[in-house]
Amino acid sequence: MYNSRPMLCRFTALICLAALAAAASADAQSDTDLEARQRLLPSVGPGVVALCRDAAGRYYVLTERSAAVEVFDAQGRLAGKIPATPSKDASILYGVDLDVDGLGRVYVADRAADAIKVFGPDGRFERRINIAAPTAVAALPGGEAAVTNLRSQRLVTVFNAEGRIAREFGDPVDVAERPALNRYVNIGRLARDLAGHLYYSFTYLPEPTVRRYDRFGYSDLEIALNTLDFLPTAQATRREIAQQERGGIPTLKPVVGALGVDPQSGEMWLAIGVRLLRFAPDGTERGSYLLFTKDGRRIEPRALLVEPARLVVASALLGIFEIPRPGSPAAPPAVPSAKPPSMR
Repeated sequence: MYNSRPMLCRFTALICLAALAAAASADAQSDTDLEARQRLLPSVGPGVVALCRDAAGRYYVLTERSAAVEVFDAQGRLAGKIPATPSKDASILYGVDLDVDGLGRVYVADRAADAIKVFGPDGRFERRINIAAPTAVAALPGGEAAVTNLRSQRLVTVFNAEGRIAREFGDPVDVAERPALNRYVNIGRLARDLAGHLYYSFTYLPEPTVRRYDRFGYSDLEIALNTLDFLPTAQATRREIAQQERGGIPTLKPVVGALGVDPQSGEMWLAIGVRLLRFAPDGTERGSYLLFTKDGRRIEPRALLVEPARLVVASALLGIFEIPRPGSPAAPPAVPSAKPPSMR
């Protein structure tokens, strides 16, 4: 087991100050509007909870209450479903996240089954990793899988290729007095890059926060957005937490809706409500964006992929869209948002 706190403490103050300065600079500018070029995978309706892409360019889409993962080829045609052959062990009961490793194996976090279900490249069920109430999964090299859940004392549990716990890491933040509520507030999503880093975005912390770990659990970066720009959301979330201290099943509105990482560079994209923030690998903010469909509807990201020339963004209500990635050769010039601040 590795403790991330010593190294994390060294970097947190520095990165928080960097985030403070970057956010202050961003406040002096307008958000940039980005208009979707087109809707992707139009057969996919509302309710997308996760999507990923494999080395061959295939897209994997998981929607709410779906019993299977839909697989699309690089041209957007439906190429199959996972599991390829439904069965008692293979069927997905309540999928909440998925990932694909370098060999094409698909990992699905099935919360209702208390398991990570692993499927081969052909869609056949291979094995399951037992863990209570998983909430996110990321495939690591060597057949390992990083998992988050509602019960573990640490934020991340890593299983080896045989399904045994290899290590656990990540310290929860103390926000609530009731242990069950505090653990719930620390639920997060996972992303990874090709350098072996694992990224953890806290879904419900009052201040939008993301940490970066190496695959062994040592943290070298934390971005915590505790500026005036995010104060209303933080205050509202803290009020909700205080109201739920008396007991009952926790229910909170997400603060961070989605996290995407450029697998090559490690650039991070963080969705906070309808705003999409862009961060350099060192934590410096590079931009703030509002996303729209061609007919002017606001896109609130639920899941996103960062590709070289575009962002693939899933909205829980509207479907999946192609957004031009700022700074890429194919992207149009940035246009400051004309929307008033109250609409952010």
